[in-house]
Amino acid sequence: MKSKAEQIAIEKMYNNDAFSKWLGIQVKEISDGYCVAEMEVRKEMTNGFEIAHGGITFSLADSAFAFASNSRGKHAVSIETAVSHTKPVFVGDKLTATAKELNLTNKIGLYTVEVVNQMGHLVAHFKGTVYRMSKVWEV
Repeated sequence: MKSKAEQIAIEKMYNNDAFSKWLGIQVKEISDGYCVAEMEVRKEMTNGFEIAHGGITFSLADSAFAFASNSRGKHAVSIETAVSHTKPVFVGDKLTATAKELNLTNKIGLYTVEVVNQMGHLVAHFKGTVYRMSKVWEV
């Protein structure tokens, strides 16, 4: 039987998330306040420098952040995010985003997401804050 976090992240969120699917994101691990998601960079994700557009690592991190922040059962929406790009990302790179909950209150959640490439090198660091609504996920 799937955990509540899996039911929310996969069945309720990911299955209806066309953008995460287009990116090729796969949720590898999910639990309360935590998510590991992976994807591979494709040619159409690159910019004029032939490196991945910054929005790619941001989007991967943002998806992992969304899954982690909703995993406890309340609808959570982003109210502030920031990303630092630390290394270039290239076509064929396999990226892993690990989202971790840093602080949680009834209304606010603070998360950090590290994005690493297949060599374990940090390519982006993301920080996000969510507002936790009173509405709960029905699973």
